Amino acid sequence: MAKITRKPVPRKAAVPKKKAKTAVATPKPAKGSAPAKKSLKATKPWTPAEVREVFSRFHKANPEPKGELEHVNPFTLLVAVVLSAQATDAGVNKATRALFEVADTPQKMLDLGEERLRDYIKTIGLYRTKAKNVIGLSAKLLSEFGGEVPRTRAEIESLPGAGRKTANVVLNMAFGEHTMAVDTHVFRVGNRTGLAPGKTPLDVELGLEKIIPSEYMLHAHHWLILHGRYTCLARKPRCEVCLINDLCRWPEKTV
Repeated sequence: MAKITRKPVPRKAAVPKKKAKTAVATPKPAKGSAPAKKSLKATKPWTPAEVREVFSRFHKANPEPKGELEHVNPFTLLVAVVLSAQATDAGVNKATRALFEVADTPQKMLDLGEERLRDYIKTIGLYRTKAKNVIGLSAKLLSEFGGEVPRTRAEIESLPGAGRKTANVVLNMAFGEHTMAVDTHVFRVGNRTGLAPGKTPLDVELGLEKIIPSEYMLHAHHWLILHGRYTCLARKPRCEVCLINDLCRWPEKTV
């Protein structure tokens, strides 16, 4: 009898098991950070009466707020603001007290020279670049503006190391203009409270200018800076002593 040969039945290839999806937790925003975009849109806008009440309270608590950068004239104010980028006011003041005793005009600063200027400000971050900018702006003030600090935003912004915030501070503090300088503190307060939410400092600046009553504009940026520096802190806001706690829109208030 002939042998019957059976063909082997091919085995089905094993289908790899699908891995179970791992749930990815959505990171929560750090406490003290600006509200997310969605929450900003959902925030109920401040009424004109509420805005007026906020600045009325600031005025009553501190009628004549002062900037904390030490200076003796518009030129030294300009230099101090340029030096304050990514540095504390206290650190800048410590360096400029001795500097301004020997160089309080553009000509004296130019005569001092970049190398000697660096020795005065070497405790400030980015001091090499800043020294170059201060000498450059001093030279430009002498050659184009008769040694005087100009009184328009565009002209100040044309100086080495000076941007929009610098121009706004100088125009406000030296010349009494109703400008709104937005630093990290003002940006945080504008967003966190819902007063003037915005993605950029310019957004916040323009938003605040639209809502703040004219009679409060001269000191408004100082009130907001001081509020952000000493009360509405980035990591641990002191809501328990906040003057505007009852009006603030921040959903994570500590009280």
